[in-house]
Amino acid sequence: MEMIRVIFMTVLVFFVIVTIHEWGHYFFAKRAGILVREFAIGFGPKLFSIKRGETRFTLRLVPAGGFVRMAGEDPEIVEVTVGQTIAVRVKNNQVTRIYLDRLDERSGVIRGEVTGIDLEKDLFITLDVEGENDRFSVHPTALLISRGKETQIAPIDRQFGSKSVGARAMSIFAGPLMNFVLAFVLFMAYIQLAGTPQGLLVDEVTKGMPAEQAQLQKGDLIDTVNGVKIGTDYDKMIDIIGASAGKPIQLNVIRNGTLEPIKLTPVADDQGVGKVGLRAAYQFRSATVGETITGAAKLMKTMTISIFEGFKKIIIGDFKLDDLGGPVRTAEMTSEIARKGITDLTSWTALLSLYLGIFNLLPIPALDGSRLIFLGLEAVRGRPVNPNRESMVHFIGFALIMLLMLVVTYNDILRLVRGEP
Repeated sequence: MEMIRVIFMTVLVFFVIVTIHEWGHYFFAKRAGILVREFAIGFGPKLFSIKRGETRFTLRLVPAGGFVRMAGEDPEIVEVTVGQTIAVRVKNNQVTRIYLDRLDERSGVIRGEVTGIDLEKDLFITLDVEGENDRFSVHPTALLISRGKETQIAPIDRQFGSKSVGARAMSIFAGPLMNFVLAFVLFMAYIQLAGTPQGLLVDEVTKGMPAEQAQLQKGDLIDTVNGVKIGTDYDKMIDIIGASAGKPIQLNVIRNGTLEPIKLTPVADDQGVGKVGLRAAYQFRSATVGETITGAAKLMKTMTISIFEGFKKIIIGDFKLDDLGGPVRTAEMTSEIARKGITDLTSWTALLSLYLGIFNLLPIPALDGSRLIFLGLEAVRGRPVNPNRESMVHFIGFALIMLLMLVVTYNDILRLVRGEP
């Protein structure tokens, strides 16, 4: 039962952070009037599909992200050309369905050879029906039916490229934005669950080290070190002790409500840094609303800096392949954290959401950041970059990302087989 719970929570984490990202794209695209053809979670073959309104919502096999397919971003898959024989269904003097195959099986339709067609601007079809040209108005939401699949036409005012640079940029930026919002909300939830630190408690004392010899006890509240108030600043305590190798220091701790002065002398490690054999843990209390908001903001800042430091190491080559992790390692770590409980899992999910938002804004082809750069160039130049060139750049970028994903996933699987941590 525990294993089922862990698997469910792991899947839920990925589902939530990817869905909120794609929902950002979807919501702002719809708000701008763009026709959203598909809202997909995952890549590859479809596992589940349902259509609601104009959009088909799909769950796909490979859980490595998702996408929102907007009309006009890519060449239309289904086209109707002059000279092609088709059938149309007309309702209220407008074509509502256009059939491209199995014409003899259709009833209540008008068949003919296309002599003129515009499904983007003027919305009309002209058919040669038994030697006479008949012009039909096409409804803006008419469907193209081919091989059993329905594809809604996309008038020019419903296409991605027809919208202002600002509207398109917002529909792209909204994905990472939703990840940042989710991360902030989850960090607030984490603070509410865990509480806010109000002091440092002695958590563990190493045998034979100065802390044990000075009779420090688990649960002692550390008040000052050499007269410096510590509060919740773990690093400040470490810095003072580290700089005092071979020099006596005084710790004031609160034990059972009484202030206890304790003197001890840190010993030097191999690098000459002072150590006393003490590990501390935070003492928590319930956080106020203000502390929750400010605490979440601090966590967002701290984690963002940490993420960019990781990117810096990758750029300068200061890493090994084993330092990189793909979906397998991420899922493994998520499972381990899920076993610890909802508090730790909430913090981890917030971090993953923040990472996904930042990563997608990097200027890497195929990512949202690269698409925003192309829109910025369009705003400066006053005209868009050649769509074929942009598509090629994104295609190459996507291929390289997938190649890197395969490499790190293969490495993750080898690591699991070898039983390495």
